[in-house]
Amino acid sequence: MAQDTERKGAKVAKGSKGTARGTYAVGDARRQKILDTAVEHFAQWGFNASSLARIAADCGITQGGLLHHFRGKEDLLLSVLAQSERHDVERLFSVPAESVAAHFATVVDLAADNERRPGIVRMFNTLVGESGNPDHPAHAYFTQRYTRVLGYTVELLEAGVARGELRPDTDCEGVGREILAVMDGLQIQWVLAPANVDMPARLRGFLDRLLRDIAATGTP
Repeated sequence: MAQDTERKGAKVAKGSKGTARGTYAVGDARRQKILDTAVEHFAQWGFNASSLARIAADCGITQGGLLHHFRGKEDLLLSVLAQSERHDVERLFSVPAESVAAHFATVVDLAADNERRPGIVRMFNTLVGESGNPDHPAHAYFTQRYTRVLGYTVELLEAGVARGELRPDTDCEGVGREILAVMDGLQIQWVLAPANVDMPARLRGFLDRLLRDIAATGTP
């Protein structure tokens, strides 16, 4: 009798654990759907004109259901941006580049990856424009992001100078800013006319010319 009771208890516990896992999976899937939907809304309307109610409706849930996952519209915005950055880092920058040429190749891969995520690129361009206002909730994020990306790029270029890949008089900060400017400019052109701009090819051509210009004499 005691053994039967123990077996029944084990089945209940096992069932409860399975139910809990299923509940978590449903919650994770719903949270991801909210993030994906928010990308499209922020891309089309920006932050200020986007509505939590509309985002929730497009997800098939109530606004209260959305707020179960995110504290508010600002929290949702910053979560979307953090997810996008994690994707870039994990997919392309998790392993340090062995050379400047290898880093440039990774940057081109990022441009190609972005062509497969048009919503993210449109959102990025929209929010960067909005966040020039210091009161915008993403102002600090984009300010810090550009500082971080520029610093990472400058360190790679300086390491290239130290290894003898690049000319000793290379203006690493100036080159880093130029790379970021060209990347952002190509993204804007691509968003406006995707069929007319091959973003990875244009970026590859620019970086190849740049590398030839700053490469140390005798570097292949």
